[in-house]
Amino acid sequence: MDRSPVFDLLAMGRIGVDVYPNEVGVDLEDVETFRRYVGGTAANVTVAVARYGHSAALVSKVGDDAFGRYLRRDLAEEYGVDTQFLGTYQGLPTPLAFCGIKPPEDFPLYFYRTPSAPDLKITAADIQAPALTHAIETARIFWTTGTGLSEQPSASAQSLAYATRRNAKAATAEYTILDIDYRPMFWPSRATAHAAIAAALPYADVVVGNRDECSVAVGEGTPDEQADRLLAAGARLAVVKLGSAGVLGKSGADRVIMPPVPVITVNGLGAGDAFGGALSHGLLEGWPLERTLRFANAAGAYVAAQIACSAAMPTAAAVDSLLERAEQEAGL
Repeated sequence: MDRSPVFDLLAMGRIGVDVYPNEVGVDLEDVETFRRYVGGTAANVTVAVARYGHSAALVSKVGDDAFGRYLRRDLAEEYGVDTQFLGTYQGLPTPLAFCGIKPPEDFPLYFYRTPSAPDLKITAADIQAPALTHAIETARIFWTTGTGLSEQPSASAQSLAYATRRNAKAATAEYTILDIDYRPMFWPSRATAHAAIAAALPYADVVVGNRDECSVAVGEGTPDEQADRLLAAGARLAVVKLGSAGVLGKSGADRVIMPPVPVITVNGLGAGDAFGGALSHGLLEGWPLERTLRFANAAGAYVAAQIACSAAMPTAAAVDSLLERAEQEAGL
């Protein structure tokens, strides 16, 4: 009998070092001091989920360098994320992402991931390792991103992981999530991204994306039309982010539009990953869709009000406190 752990969430995808300025409101070329943080969508989601008390592991790769050692150490020791599937890739440096912070809306982001990145070097052989195969088959949530489909060998590895999970039909496997995570600079064309992401949709129980990301996956249309197409492609839950209008969630007969939680934005870049981690928490707890989206919106707002992403991921108590304060200010 395999006694390997069953993770609450297993995320596969992007990891790197976020390098953010200590000075807010300053052009990036004029910033004098920076601070580093664990970054990358998949890594941030594992941190967020671990903050809520769930077991989380990351499938990815870093470079054989000081930044890679930093990420491996802090994920495990600072945030409690299992790093047994975080490999080391020789020949490529650990990626960096520099961000300018000029709230409320100007957050220029520069990725240093050329000619490629270690997290895109996950292979089919990695997926077929017995321990990782077991983790993919049994994790309660398997979290993936569209970015992982943008380049080989990661695209084939992620496709194999989808098939492995579907074929296993483990009783513990509750959700496969696809965060569309469309970053144009990672793709040769929008059409290429559409083809790859559309092919992955039938494997996903939950699909998450903003309006533009959903248009890449299923075409232009109203938020309801896009959500309906995601459901028709096989999802049980479609989540369409509406920016300042909040978020739309559709699941079967349930349709919820949840307005945003008002905060003073400091850095909007980590809000989506905080939303994803909180969405996963709600699914793991078996909450109704309305409660899940309210909590996820508040978690995203909490992180948007701070400079950091991973380091700012809230506890459940912090999210509940923000929700209570927002309701009091609204007179509810």
